[in-house]
Amino acid sequence: MSKRFMTLTEVGEELNISPSQTYALVRSGELPAIQVGGRGQWRVEVRLLEEFIARAYEKSAAAARNGGPQEPTENDE
Repeated sequence: MSKRFMTLTEVGEELNISPSQTYALVRSGELPAIQVGGRGQWRVEVRLLEEFIARAYEKSAAAARNGGPQEPTENDE
């Protein structure tokens, strides 16, 4: 049985982004997450992470159709 939820650390590792970038995605609501436990630790459902990734691909494709990709930022390296 595969696991249903990932920690923010695991999500960041999967997306190859920093912990602060991962938390910013959750805080903004762009990546849905829930808080669990007495310390309010964040968890992201694997299905929702996959949907987030699919939306990101769609967004990137739309940007490419409308004039090309954006210039990479410092964090894209």
